[in-house]
Amino acid sequence: MSVIIYAENWDGKFKKLTFELASYGAKVAEMLGTSLVAVSIGKVEESELKKLGKYGVQKVVTTDHELLRHLDSKAYTSLIARVAQKEGAKVIVMASNNAGKSIAPRLSVKLKAALGSGVNKLPLTTEPFVVSKKVFSGNAFAHLLLNTEVKIITLMQNSFDLAENAVEPVIENFSVELDGAEVKTVVKDVQKHEGKILLTDAEIVISGGRGMKSADNWQPILELAELLNAATACSRPVSDEGWRPHEEHTGQTGKIIAPNLYFAIGISGATQHLAGVSSSKYIVAINSDKSAPIFEAAQYGIVGDAMKVLPKLVEAVKEIKTK
Repeated sequence: MSVIIYAENWDGKFKKLTFELASYGAKVAEMLGTSLVAVSIGKVEESELKKLGKYGVQKVVTTDHELLRHLDSKAYTSLIARVAQKEGAKVIVMASNNAGKSIAPRLSVKLKAALGSGVNKLPLTTEPFVVSKKVFSGNAFAHLLLNTEVKIITLMQNSFDLAENAVEPVIENFSVELDGAEVKTVVKDVQKHEGKILLTDAEIVISGGRGMKSADNWQPILELAELLNAATACSRPVSDEGWRPHEEHTGQTGKIIAPNLYFAIGISGATQHLAGVSSSKYIVAINSDKSAPIFEAAQYGIVGDAMKVLPKLVEAVKEIKTK
């Protein structure tokens, strides 16, 4: 019996999200009295694979088949299922991101396993196996009973702190035979976005809404983002007006993000917007309307005109960084 995590990599490197999964998986394995195994797909150096051991991974099963260098949900599902059966996995954990949302439902059907998606904390109990997740745009919690022999969990980003539990992991190469007909995804061209932090990767996000009044007033947001090494975002009305590109739109109909720190500047906090950012660890709101819904979700709030508050905030950050 074991707990398995899918250790996703980006260009052969693991990000904080993968180490969160390892920390979470190690704790679940401890609760069940079993071991933690990571599955790595793609070209990842052994030195990088061993970093997983810092967070409690005791064994890493890795495969570097050329046809699996890019995500193919059907092929990845088949591979993870084979490893799960080989290792006798009772719990499989992966991130609640694009890859996890693509693989987990397929894996659930293939293994006849209950799926708890978007989980944000450790199981409440293991007998029965009950997990918790946010619902209704983060305004409530639901407890899910996973009553199958094998359970699958997708974990929300930033919902579990890194926990070091260093061990020396065993690295095992997993041989897989594939032909081109089995892998349906073909990548013909890769264009990387350079010089800008991706919203889904950012630890800090500076977001603006209609309270910024026009696209001409965006410079302080860009300046603050540069000072804090943050990504920039916006509410839907802003992207609809063409003030900012649609790729920056966060919310229920945009990007779902969970940074450590989210600045909501001139954003009222409509339900649709909060649905996309409510998993942020800390929310700082700046709004002239003291009754704006955003203040209900924020840990810190400033009531005032964003056009007056924001420049002072930029100057304060500059002062701190020069000390």
